[in-house]
Amino acid sequence: MSLTAPSSHLDRRGALALMAAGAAAACTPRNDGETVLRFWAMGNEGGTVGQLMPEFERRNPGVRVSVQPLPWTAAHEKLLTAYAGASLPDVSQIGNTWVAELTAIGALSPTPAEAANLLTDQFPAVLETNEIAGRAMTTPWYVDTRLLFYRKDLLARAGFDAPPEGWAEWKRAMHAIKRVAGGDNYAILLPLNEFEQLLTFGLQIDEPLLRDRDTRGNFSNPGFVAALAFYRSLFAEGLAPLASSTQISNVWTEFAKGYFSFYFSGPWSVGDFRSKLPASFQPNWATAGVPGSNGLGASAPGGSSLAVFKSSPHQDAAWALVRYLSEPAVQARFNTIVGDLPARQSAWDIAGVERDPMLAPFRGQLARAKAVPKVPEWERIVTEMQIVAERMVRGEYSPETAAAEIDRRADRLLEKRRWMMEQGRAV
Repeated sequence: MSLTAPSSHLDRRGALALMAAGAAAACTPRNDGETVLRFWAMGNEGGTVGQLMPEFERRNPGVRVSVQPLPWTAAHEKLLTAYAGASLPDVSQIGNTWVAELTAIGALSPTPAEAANLLTDQFPAVLETNEIAGRAMTTPWYVDTRLLFYRKDLLARAGFDAPPEGWAEWKRAMHAIKRVAGGDNYAILLPLNEFEQLLTFGLQIDEPLLRDRDTRGNFSNPGFVAALAFYRSLFAEGLAPLASSTQISNVWTEFAKGYFSFYFSGPWSVGDFRSKLPASFQPNWATAGVPGSNGLGASAPGGSSLAVFKSSPHQDAAWALVRYLSEPAVQARFNTIVGDLPARQSAWDIAGVERDPMLAPFRGQLARAKAVPKVPEWERIVTEMQIVAERMVRGEYSPETAAAEIDRRADRLLEKRRWMMEQGRAV
């Protein structure tokens, strides 16, 4: 999500200055001398991170952490509303695609020099998503990315000993699997209402997805047009169903039935497939790296970051909490509690993540991850990309005209950014 008018950036920035005094008053230490840090956390993390707080409070006498769980569906809007109302917490978990937007409105407290060690031992592409203009604005907390889930048994029956690593061989495998699966089954599921799969194909090219200092779309470059053509061919050749995710009863059941044999997803699906499919099925699936145009390819880095807000009067205590949650041993413990993949690579070794054969490929995929453009409008741009791509798959556009249409929509969304660049105000 992004701001929609040039003036809104200035208005919100002004709101922070006008309400700073009120924010400070709301976050002062209690009369008994105890400092209360307000920490917002989302999803499963919101319900479990409290288990880590007793040790932090033991190490930091006089500091108590108040964790407020939030649903992911409401978190982004709640953060923006809290910013406008000068009621942001001291620390919050945020989606790492929100970093550019929160930086643009002046909400974040950049990583101080004394916390620079937090930036070591990270996956480079994940760390890059947390940096704006070369400076870390947030700290990676846990990471994820998407790779390939596949049916080992059907792939073997189709004559392939291992999942292909390049597009050409992968398509041959998909045609072979479709013949083996038979009936009305397909080779791959690419939900038409999701942008992540096409974005993954687009990340295999060398060209950036935005140009002119990220002020215009660059989707008409030959590489992305080729990615669009490959994506469309999977539907045109009957390898992927013309279906949205809402038309699939549940992914794990259809995967087990053989309705599809390849599926892009993240580490969260490992637990789903294990818990919701019978033990007898477990030997039939595995995970593997993303096939690229020529060999194993890239994917987008995901996960959550820890943000300290500029409005917090407890900067030292807030950064102490971020340092604590970033300790490899603490991240390894959190992995055992909630299953998140640690941001610090040394925590993978402590937690023994790579002893799990389904999770081990994620480390290599994260090493090959490629950061997406860091502009506040990015989530809206990829949503428009998905809308146009669905129309292309249904016959309204060719790959070339679809790319031009995505560029046109991206340029419209980036109009404010171009204006800010002209005024010398863009980050």
